[in-house]
Amino acid sequence: MGRHTQAFLALVRSFPENTRIIAQTVIFSLAAALIAVAFLLMTNHVFAWTYEVYARHSKTFFIVASFITIMTSALAVGILLQLASPDAAGSGIPQLKAAYWKELGYVPLKPVLVKFIAGVLSLGGGLSLGREGPTVFMGGGMASALSGYTGVAKRLRRGAVVIGASAGLAAAFNTPLAAITFVLEEIVGDISSRSIGRVVISSVLGAFVVYAIIGRQPAFSLPSVEQVSWMHYLLVPLVAFIASLAGIIFQRGTLSWRAGLKKQKRIPAWLLPCCGAIITWMLGVGAFLATGKIGVFGLGYHDLSRVLHNDFVWWAAGILVACKLPATIASYSFGGCGGIFSPTLFIGGLSGFFIAGLLGHWVPLTPADTIVLSAVGMSACLGAVVRAPLSSLLIVFEMTHQFSMVPGLLLGMFISMLVSRMAGSLNFYDAVLVQDGHELIKIRPPLDLHSWQNLPIGTIANRRPIAATSLEEQDLRDLLEMHTYRAFPLVVEGRLQGILTREAITRALKEQQPPMIEKAVTCRIDQTVHAVADAFISSPSGVIVLTDPGSQSIAGIITL
Repeated sequence: MGRHTQAFLALVRSFPENTRIIAQTVIFSLAAALIAVAFLLMTNHVFAWTYEVYARHSKTFFIVASFITIMTSALAVGILLQLASPDAAGSGIPQLKAAYWKELGYVPLKPVLVKFIAGVLSLGGGLSLGREGPTVFMGGGMASALSGYTGVAKRLRRGAVVIGASAGLAAAFNTPLAAITFVLEEIVGDISSRSIGRVVISSVLGAFVVYAIIGRQPAFSLPSVEQVSWMHYLLVPLVAFIASLAGIIFQRGTLSWRAGLKKQKRIPAWLLPCCGAIITWMLGVGAFLATGKIGVFGLGYHDLSRVLHNDFVWWAAGILVACKLPATIASYSFGGCGGIFSPTLFIGGLSGFFIAGLLGHWVPLTPADTIVLSAVGMSACLGAVVRAPLSSLLIVFEMTHQFSMVPGLLLGMFISMLVSRMAGSLNFYDAVLVQDGHELIKIRPPLDLHSWQNLPIGTIANRRPIAATSLEEQDLRDLLEMHTYRAFPLVVEGRLQGILTREAITRALKEQQPPMIEKAVTCRIDQTVHAVADAFISSPSGVIVLTDPGSQSIAGIITL
């Protein structure tokens, strides 16, 4: 960091508290918005220089060039993630939620930088993923890192995370209102949060950055849809149902594939993105040969924009949906670096357009009706996956700036909320966290220290800890590969033997020796935070194992 930057941050730290909070909000928001716009421009340019150019050549050239591009970029992503930061794979929103609730807002800077590079390679290289999830993670992570330079402790960075996330999402979609509601609905989980003031400011600043660099136009510029007929309301429930069902298929399919891939040992982790890439390539090439469209690759916004202009063939939309859905499942499941907003908007939008085109042979629909049904599909599919209904509606509304769509979007949102229950009680992000071994305990710190200290320790513990059950070499390797935790309780034949740290396991595997087992510090799960605070001092690994007073079995762990 340069001398002038250090001097500026030192100046911010010297401000009075109220002034410092305002200055921090502005700094974090601008930094998050700038990285979001840079990510947007980079992914768009890389895709334009590759697939959009390839599509203007012969079909043979497109097939060969797209294969080389997607496989090369996927290989680079796999190696980068394996060597630098395996946690940077996927959307980033589950990881940011875990950081917000479990680490109280601390996000290391390294995964943010890896996410940027791997995201550009994944999306620009053609994997069927979105840029919005990574942008939310990068915005929140950048704000968390900057807050450290302005004197904010690691365990006090929740405010910075929500500021960066909202500014990043506002910049990614050019949707400040949706950014506010999404961060409060999905990450904070409380629409009336006391953070709402700073979230509003950060979203506005994020939108200003986009306006200044890219322009004020919405993500999709639509023709007027004022001339909508009442007839299209008859099809809104059907479109919302089909689009929501597609979202459920995506969620269940992705979670099922991820679970299977976590258990397999034959393919190394760094090669998995290539497997997803080759599936995406086959589906994308098939769709291109059948329709001449490249929407299966990357974001698909070019084809979606044409759909929203009624400049598309309805049967081609059906083919693209049939290919985009499994391509997105494969791209995400096999470890690509990207989110799910763009693919679900694409799948939902083209599903609505396909249904309108098919039934339009019997039901009199105006061009405006078809556009509204496409927008309903976008909102319903996204809403079924993320379970943030207000955000799903506002995102589509702000991306189009068409008020006449709102009644149809509201009806579609209601249908989506009902259908989404078929996928289970958890939305996609929470289901991914649970699958990765995280129990997302939403800790809301009390306003005063005394109340905080009197909380039961079980309130802030991981009640489903991942334990090592063997000291065999292959079992230890599997443990490190499947889980990213820095310490594991060692439980053999139901008895706690101690604590194994990741560092000790890694050293032992390298030196071909048994790992060093640290003494486990234990406490009862019904003790208070204040009562066990001193126990951390005696724990070499910073881990306390919680036991059940009745059975003496492991009830959870807590880490510093």
